[in-house]
Amino acid sequence: MIGTVLYYVLLPAARLLRALRDGFFTCRTNVLLAKSPSTQIGGVFAATRGRLVSEEQEALLQQWLEEGAGNLPANECVPEVGNVSVTLTSDWLEGSELLMTSLSDLNLSPGVTPCADQQVSELNTLASSKLQDHAVAELARLPAEETVTVGGSAPWAAVVPQTDEQLAGCAGINAEVLNDDPAVLAWSLACDTETVPAELQARPIQDAVPFCPVLTEVPYHEILWRDWEDLSVQPCVLEQVSKNTSLFEFRVMSYNILAQDLVEQGLDLYVHCHPDILNWNYRLPNLLQEIQHWDPDVLCLQEVQENHYWEQLEPTFKEMGFACFYKRRTGTKTDGCAVCYKHSRFQLISLSSIEYFRPGLDVLNRDNVGLVLLLQPVLPEGLGLKAVSPLCVANTHVLFNPRRGDIKLAQVALLLAEIDKIARTAEGSYYPVILCGDLNSVPDSPLYKFIRNGELSYHGMPAWKVSGQEDFSQQLHSRKLLAPLWPSSLGITDNCQYVTRCQPKKPGRHEYSRDFLLQFRFCDIACERPPHLVLLEGVTDAKPVWMVASAREHSAVTAVLKRHYLSFLGKWCLFLCRCSGVIQHGLNLTSVYSHFLPQRGRPEVTTMPMGLGATVDYIFYSAEPVENRAGRRLYKDGALKLLGRLSLLSEDVLLMANGLPNPFCSSDHLCLLASFGLEISSL
Repeated sequence: MIGTVLYYVLLPAARLLRALRDGFFTCRTNVLLAKSPSTQIGGVFAATRGRLVSEEQEALLQQWLEEGAGNLPANECVPEVGNVSVTLTSDWLEGSELLMTSLSDLNLSPGVTPCADQQVSELNTLASSKLQDHAVAELARLPAEETVTVGGSAPWAAVVPQTDEQLAGCAGINAEVLNDDPAVLAWSLACDTETVPAELQARPIQDAVPFCPVLTEVPYHEILWRDWEDLSVQPCVLEQVSKNTSLFEFRVMSYNILAQDLVEQGLDLYVHCHPDILNWNYRLPNLLQEIQHWDPDVLCLQEVQENHYWEQLEPTFKEMGFACFYKRRTGTKTDGCAVCYKHSRFQLISLSSIEYFRPGLDVLNRDNVGLVLLLQPVLPEGLGLKAVSPLCVANTHVLFNPRRGDIKLAQVALLLAEIDKIARTAEGSYYPVILCGDLNSVPDSPLYKFIRNGELSYHGMPAWKVSGQEDFSQQLHSRKLLAPLWPSSLGITDNCQYVTRCQPKKPGRHEYSRDFLLQFRFCDIACERPPHLVLLEGVTDAKPVWMVASAREHSAVTAVLKRHYLSFLGKWCLFLCRCSGVIQHGLNLTSVYSHFLPQRGRPEVTTMPMGLGATVDYIFYSAEPVENRAGRRLYKDGALKLLGRLSLLSEDVLLMANGLPNPFCSSDHLCLLASFGLEISSL
């Protein structure tokens, strides 16, 4: 690794004294200095001390060195008077300004290295009487990496040759970590084969960010290595799959691909990224390469920008054999959700799009959306009389705002009600369900537990606590969830079902007509005076004409009144239940991922907002509950079996890759991928 040592721009011999005087006092913070021990800065001005540097200039130089010594580390020596090393650049011939930085910045800079002995000897030669002619010849011999370019009138940073760590987008990779982690090892090996471009564009100091261009011949999956975990060989799965049982196997991917409009609206979130890797024309090929490599049969995407979907993504996916459906967010938002499936593996039975926005409801006033599909797997020919259950696939992107857990909970309840409607069979059970999406909630948060355990008591809970993204417990006046969470006019019960679904019409409801009932208006029950009825002359004092009703007619009226009483009692019980602040669902969903990496002893992460790892993306699937243990429901695979999954990464690994996005992963989320098997039964 070649280190370029820059002290200041050596001006022509005739201007050297003025540069020393002005540079050492007026512009001393604008000189780019290298952190070099005094033993390597020897004798550079020895040849010029007698001719050009007087005692006054030596005193000035000594005073400058003493004042600047306070910024040096304790283990560094202050160079002696006249012992200053400089490196020549091409810009001194044009009278360029001095490169700008500060001594304290250079002491912390990892890219500046001590001057080599050969460079010191060359600088001694440069100080000779034929300074200018020799400098021109020496500049022609300098490597391209050591050339410093200064453009325009603004100060520009010198391009320092990058180390392997800098090329990888991270600083200081520990050798022990490299040996332990295949992801980091693959990253390092890929960077070792890379060469630094001969010409790199100079950028202003405040915008200078280490950047490694992507090698087209190095695929994404070989850089950030993610293991495929085969779960089909586990004993619990082998016990459930008999030798005679055939499975319809398929892969499901969930991926938040980061809409470009959201990137441009929130550039402050991506200050760690080089601007080039945030460009959509750079990100799109990476995203498509990643999807094509993992080859899912069902693809659930979030943050899909509408114009990109119709102009680029959908045509490409159709060429890959997908049938695609898209739902844009309501309002002025330009992104949405998409669900794609391979038409060679599935056929569409029904499709339902969900808009969570409800005018006039504060708990549903955001523009998030979802999609629910019912798909019929296509069995290969030659299986004979075989059948496989339909599959319900749902995809959504829940509100991000950590303070509005009430909105998140209401949005998830609407989604579960739609899944209940689509996936419910005629017998009252459910087809297998796969729920994908960015839920903007962390594992073991109340929202996560509600989906997985099927029940949540929310009354009095702080709204920020629902998703677990941030802790706002120090706020004095935080929003709290009150029961009922949404009004009954929404048509959703606290069991996350549509009212029309959970209360089917009873046969014989219209058996008695209005005229038939009116003839019993003077029956015994109708003529009984309520004990607390206020007597009002001309109103409640009228005596009805007695009519004798037959026993059959009397019993019919009694049955009608009893039915109305029971209906009222049921509604009253439902109201009391809603006021208790408990919501439930009966879909029996569990997560594909465990959210913890036992081999690394660290939690899994799916995104890196502001450099902090978190899990907010999920794939839930239908399973059979086994038991409840300490408030946590345990599951085993049912008709839908989890056969494998693509492992996630930990926060420390992604930090070594410069977070998300990076040159190899072009979204701020990781993709989730799982393999499932549906039992094939005989007709």
